[in-house]
Amino acid sequence: MSTPAEELVDQLAGALHGTGHPATQPWLFRPLLRLLAEGEPVALDRLADAAGTSVDQVRQALAAEPDTEYDADGRVVGLGLTQNPTPHRVETNGRTLYGWCAMDTLMFPLILQRPVRVISTCPATRTAIRLTAEPERVTDLDPATAVVSQVPAPEGACGVRASVCDQGHFFASAQAATDWQHQHPESVVLPVADGHRFGRRLLEALFSADAATGAPALRQE
Repeated sequence: MSTPAEELVDQLAGALHGTGHPATQPWLFRPLLRLLAEGEPVALDRLADAAGTSVDQVRQALAAEPDTEYDADGRVVGLGLTQNPTPHRVETNGRTLYGWCAMDTLMFPLILQRPVRVISTCPATRTAIRLTAEPERVTDLDPATAVVSQVPAPEGACGVRASVCDQGHFFASAQAATDWQHQHPESVVLPVADGHRFGRRLLEALFSADAATGAPALRQE
């Protein structure tokens, strides 16, 4: 019998595949996040070169996520990983970036293949939450009781940021998440180490097209 977390992985992956979301297109999503992590806006022609495709194909793929962030010159500054401030700060390779949601920050190391330092705030207690997310594990978690939340994607959702990402939080403890979870009974709240494993399973499900394209799979734990 599958667990609620496993069922939620399947639901999220199915919903995002159904919309053609950029996160289900590893040929695009991987190079985009790696370019965003350099800390500068990403021009579409540069992203097309990195992805080995055309600007038109890149533009069409990005349009499947209407919350994609652009600067005044039409360059990408955020999609999951963003150069615009959010409550979830990410420090990597000497640069400060941000995540759309807490779970995103646990998945970034799997794509970037390097550790990231995460600093967030519990929305219930205002406790600062700090951790290092590595490709294989989470270390230096403070407080050690911290948990991460995840909600499903609503049926027919056009973009995921408002409907899914904005409800992805780090809480100081499961108790601190109680009121929030009562308001979101369809959600899961996981210890951060389990959230890291959830993120790996979700990313593998989203990147299931890798098998067809010959792209390398995520390293196994």
